Amino acid sequence: MKKLVALAVLLTTGCGAHIAPTAAADTVTVTNCGQRVAYAKPSRVVTNDTGIAELMFALGLGDRMAGYVIGGGQAKDVASSPWRADFERVPNLGEQITKELVQGAGADFVFAGWNYGFSESTGFTPDALADLGIATYQLTEACRNGVGKQRGIMPPLDALYTDLRNLGDIFGVRDKAEELIVGYRKQVAAAEALVKPNRPKVFLYDSGLDQPFTSGRNAAPQDIIGKAGGDNIFGDLDDSWTTVGWEAVVDRAPDVVLINDYADGEATTPDEKRAFLESYPPLADVPAIKHERFFVLPYAALVESPRNPAAIEAFARFLVDSVHP
Repeated sequence: MKKLVALAVLLTTGCGAHIAPTAAADTVTVTNCGQRVAYAKPSRVVTNDTGIAELMFALGLGDRMAGYVIGGGQAKDVASSPWRADFERVPNLGEQITKELVQGAGADFVFAGWNYGFSESTGFTPDALADLGIATYQLTEACRNGVGKQRGIMPPLDALYTDLRNLGDIFGVRDKAEELIVGYRKQVAAAEALVKPNRPKVFLYDSGLDQPFTSGRNAAPQDIIGKAGGDNIFGDLDDSWTTVGWEAVVDRAPDVVLINDYADGEATTPDEKRAFLESYPPLADVPAIKHERFFVLPYAALVESPRNPAAIEAFARFLVDSVHP
């Protein structure tokens, strides 16, 4: 088996944010998932998922965290994280977020998202936490858009910048948020300068053997692919992460497969995922498979996170080198 093309996406953490003093009883009101919400400045935050924790770390807010929760499949993301030192300093509270866990941590604020911790099936919801006196902030990538449980209310990079600004306001570090956004916009613009006119079709493969789990237009891969010069073959789906059928993948004939390095399901490594794709008969004539065009990015670079701009740059360079030699 040929070695996968892979790249560890690294970012510069920069200096810590200055936390401005707050007068007693001060609150800040921001728009989160279409609702105006007032927040007192939190001091004991619990996050769920690596990308969400990294948003806090990028803003220099590790000292405001009571801890973080990450799934077992995200250990590699912590090891490769530009904020690994923050992950080591802040308590790891476990792999499954629950009401009991956040209460035990003394949390006054939970930063999570639908399917990024919040779930009716587990009873861990913003309403349930409000009943306990715990404020919540929902990841904008995971906001529900009013159609069942579909998620996503704005383009993915806009979601990233919105959350950075909102968190900057809530925690009194808006200047740091704007500094990050300016830097990310420059990084994305530099990647877009590499884009060639002929845009390859890209299939984001997260997991799934019977049915593939992929990205619609509201999840981070939409902008990672698009800003890098490709077209997401499922960019017409008004959802974030979603399940499709293999027939649709075959019909849309991707030129490149972007693999999510995330341990889920039966094929848990990028090598195992590629081996499955190359051995699955219906995909034999798909251009990406025939021409062996695969690229791997870490899970934490493909969900909304401060790694997104670097992921765009890395994928743009791959497309230039491998699809437009």
